[in-house]
Amino acid sequence: MPPLPSPADAERVILSSLPLLPTEHCPLASAHGRILRAAIHADRDLPPFNRVTMDGFALRAAAVAAGTRRFRVSGLQAAGMVPQTLVAATDCIEIATGAIQPHGADAIIPYEEGRREDEHFVLPDDASVAVGQHLHVRGSDHRAGETLVTPGTRLSGREIAVAASCGRAFLSVGLRPRVAVVATGDELVEVDAHDIALHQVRKSNDYAVRAALLASNAVAQAERFHLRDQQAEIEQGLHAILAGFDAVILTGGVSRGKFDFVPTALASLGVEKRLQGIAQRPGKPFWFGLSPRRTPVFALPGNPVSTYTCLHRYVLPALAQMSGATPPTPDYVPLANAVSFKPPLAWLPPVRLSSGPDGRRTAATSALNTSGDFGGLVGTDGFVELPPGPGVFPAGTGVRFWAWS
Repeated sequence: MPPLPSPADAERVILSSLPLLPTEHCPLASAHGRILRAAIHADRDLPPFNRVTMDGFALRAAAVAAGTRRFRVSGLQAAGMVPQTLVAATDCIEIATGAIQPHGADAIIPYEEGRREDEHFVLPDDASVAVGQHLHVRGSDHRAGETLVTPGTRLSGREIAVAASCGRAFLSVGLRPRVAVVATGDELVEVDAHDIALHQVRKSNDYAVRAALLASNAVAQAERFHLRDQQAEIEQGLHAILAGFDAVILTGGVSRGKFDFVPTALASLGVEKRLQGIAQRPGKPFWFGLSPRRTPVFALPGNPVSTYTCLHRYVLPALAQMSGATPPTPDYVPLANAVSFKPPLAWLPPVRLSSGPDGRRTAATSALNTSGDFGGLVGTDGFVELPPGPGVFPAGTGVRFWAWS
């Protein structure tokens, strides 16, 4: 049997197999969290005019340099008003932050650097004024036509502000996939079941997966399904699900046990296996394939910690890429404690982040009883990825970090 792929190899297989979803025009008010597919360009210089940056008085710097200290206040100009004109060198215009530079003025003196005497503004004898003082010059941030936000960016409030300032009422964004979350297993019962037998367990994986999908804003829809461990039921259910969704996530039934029918059922439906098994723990039995219509299918191990870890390590980045997202920059963090392990598999343990007075983050591994210990994930911030052992990783070793959110 050939060796199992590493997490990095599995990631490459998945990301190189995915379809790219079409684009749609999205109203700016609804674009937060979406993936931009067409660049945002400055439609004019930014700022579009010489903008005043302090409340005070607009005047000519040359007049101050020539010895003038007493200026007649000839007008008042607020933000949004058309620019007034400074006629005489001994005049000034009272002005507000955000206003356009008045004609004939080339510097701003803040209120606190002088004093008001009736209709005059008076400067101290040692006053010094520079041309352009407290003026945000037109085009000094960006020039018209300059690319401000590139395709592949996940839109946050920062990019939304840029789009608004450029007059983009609609943005071209990637469609978000409609995702089916399918829990398999005869032992599963609904959360509100009262007469639960000793051998039964309440559904949790599908709820956890759906919650994480919705929190990521990477999906348009996440609908839950349950299929029992019967091959005919799994095949029939998946046949309909594959036809109605852009991606399918299964939990359970993917290992090599007698009742793990998922790989066989997928094969009978024409789903091409691209990956089965990854050299990691938890999550070694992970399965990935593509349906005849290129619907990606992610079959996650049924143990809750395995499900949740594989979802964040492989599935969420894959769904983001389908919408056109640029891959994120890897995040590394030093270990807070020494770690050692023996199995020849990569280890993805949950961690708690902390930081000291120096601002340096560290990640402390969090012990779990088993890969079924969902409760052990509470209070953790994500997981780190340690390459295959045997080996020892001293405290301070930099390792890749994956956040739960």
